[in-house]
Amino acid sequence: MHNPNETLKRLIIVAYRLPFSIKQTKDGVTLFQNSGGLVSAVLSMAERISQSSDENVPKIHWIGHCDNHLKTIHQSAFENEHFVAHPVFVDDDVHQAFYEGFCNDLIWPLFHYFPSYASFQENYFDAYKQVNTRFLEELTSIIEPGDLVWIHDSQLMLLPEMLRQAVPDATIGYFFHIPFPTYEIIKLLPRAWRQALISGILGADVVGFHTTDYVQHFMQNVSEVLALPIIDQRVVLANRSVSVGDFPISIDFTKFNERSQDESVLETRAQYQQLLRVNKIIISVDRLDYAKGITYRLQGYERFLLQNPGWRNKVTFVMTVVPSRDKIGHYQEIKREIEETVGRINGLFGTIGWRPIVYSYLSLTFTELLSMYTACDVALITPIRDGMNLVCKEFVASRWDNRGVLILSELAGAAQELPDALIINPTDTQEVATAIKNALTMLPDEQALRMKKMRQHLQNHNVFRWSHNFLAAFAASGENQRSDLATNLPVQSFTEAFQKAHQRLLLLDFDGTLAPIVNDPAKAQLSPTIQPVLNRLAETSDLVIISGRNRTFLEHTFQGLPVTLVAEHGAFIRKPEQNWQKLDLSDADWVEPVLATMNEYTDTYANSFIEEKETAVVWHYRMAQADDIEGKAIELATRLRSTPSAARLTVIQGNKVIEVKTARHSKGTIAQKLYEQTAYDFIVSIGDDTTDEDMFRQLPNWAYTLKVGPGLSFARYRLARQRDVEMLLELLDDSEQSV
Repeated sequence: MHNPNETLKRLIIVAYRLPFSIKQTKDGVTLFQNSGGLVSAVLSMAERISQSSDENVPKIHWIGHCDNHLKTIHQSAFENEHFVAHPVFVDDDVHQAFYEGFCNDLIWPLFHYFPSYASFQENYFDAYKQVNTRFLEELTSIIEPGDLVWIHDSQLMLLPEMLRQAVPDATIGYFFHIPFPTYEIIKLLPRAWRQALISGILGADVVGFHTTDYVQHFMQNVSEVLALPIIDQRVVLANRSVSVGDFPISIDFTKFNERSQDESVLETRAQYQQLLRVNKIIISVDRLDYAKGITYRLQGYERFLLQNPGWRNKVTFVMTVVPSRDKIGHYQEIKREIEETVGRINGLFGTIGWRPIVYSYLSLTFTELLSMYTACDVALITPIRDGMNLVCKEFVASRWDNRGVLILSELAGAAQELPDALIINPTDTQEVATAIKNALTMLPDEQALRMKKMRQHLQNHNVFRWSHNFLAAFAASGENQRSDLATNLPVQSFTEAFQKAHQRLLLLDFDGTLAPIVNDPAKAQLSPTIQPVLNRLAETSDLVIISGRNRTFLEHTFQGLPVTLVAEHGAFIRKPEQNWQKLDLSDADWVEPVLATMNEYTDTYANSFIEEKETAVVWHYRMAQADDIEGKAIELATRLRSTPSAARLTVIQGNKVIEVKTARHSKGTIAQKLYEQTAYDFIVSIGDDTTDEDMFRQLPNWAYTLKVGPGLSFARYRLARQRDVEMLLELLDDSEQSV
């Protein structure tokens, strides 16, 4: 797995928990491995590293929270054969608000679609920022050039951007282990919080999730919360891009497959089967959590017993709940509800010699867990919402005998990987009851067929492949960063088509395309490097600047360049060495009522202003600070569309502007007129605003139409940033010079 990591000096894992608990006794310090999917996965990876023939492979460094009473323990105690741990100590009151508050009382229920359980308290977020800052301090104290920093999970969403600010050249990965919800959930967070969390994650070079659904949800939130452009699987920032992908976490298949055949496992398994004395065994293993759907599962089993009395005394449901967060009110409630439901079902159906449910509230040893997996006939894994769920994968990997049936919730991330399980909706108790019956009566041949397919998948997609794929994504991300140009355009075929063409038409917008958008429109200008490029392109191509700007501005900006200028969205045109031609000959009786309406909003919103062009009137609100300004802009546009006028008007909602003009001409009509005058065999049109959509629609479908930035578009291709326009034009210029 080290090939993608060859140039990196060390791997630094940053997670809320350390990989082991530390107990100080009179005999010294003892380390106990913690439970959880991340620890299990990385420990398996560390064990594989330690078995490597390369003695120079360094240990994995791991930064995580540690209880304050262990402050006096020497750093050397925080190291074992696999890890060098770096403890992060936090004041108890801050930690309480951070972990029990923001993480467990807000993020966990909200991201698992239990918004009614979420508590929105300002001091929670303050503590969250403080703890992320503490992790940053520990991280920056040990990071060295070349290190790969791999940050994990929802407790540290702010840390990637914090590290990016502190160490700009750091190589940062971030993996999110719980479900990432839709925007409808995220927007329940205060605006400043959701912006900080999404921006924080985007400090990484690579961001990983368990499933494609979570990737799509994250991308939707990036678009809605930060309005950043997205190209394929990358979020484009001002000076770099972030690769986002799905990397389903997995298990060490070989470990579970081989250890499940140990003599100790076989002996314990036989003891379980003898104690239960039933024909069939159903098992489930979960942490205590309302998201695990345990009560619905019990109700589904109860319904099965009601509908199938012949199975009574023949099947036992062995349900293990692992203690977790049981000091939190909601968890205490679910524990009480589980125990009451178990007691009721056992009381309703049980006999002197048979208990329908054997319930345990404890942690299992690895041997006990494997014995349960291999002794059962059915594994009933039915969370209401689960980021992945490794229990179902462990069960499948343990079944070297190709027997047993997995019933799996469609709301677990693992359901996308294991379609040969019996996939159910966990809240549909009838569907659960039916699945139990089907599983118990499934013939051995069908069990083997399903199990073999699932085992083959897990064997091919184990924990080492998970870590390898994520680390390999860094190499790919590095190539993307060096590529600079953020586009989905097939650049090579594009430049080749340009080179081969005999008649070329280049239609370019100005603001947001050839020049960055600025708060004061009068200060917008071309960069010094783009002017000579435009000059050379204009010598061999018909280059048209097609803008909403007025004639005076375009004349001044493109003075000396042999280009065609189109002003005010098609109202005026001037070809090289010719005079301006006015195309819009409409009366201007509509201007006064439009100005009157716009003035109401200018008077209300400071820093907004009106620009009067020769054939259009524009309300600019880029510098207006009101929270509801976008809503008011929509309101103004709606009112302006009702303005009485002899001429038909167009109201354009652009980038922080509302523009009114007559509908006779547009960028689209001018673009169509221009390309119909000449037999062009290469056309490219580039723009960033709604007014450019007219161009994209009117041009032939073989033309290269490019939208700059985010948003829906009729364009065939997309450029992420304004500076990508300059880079693309430079490529065309370079290709022309090389011919």
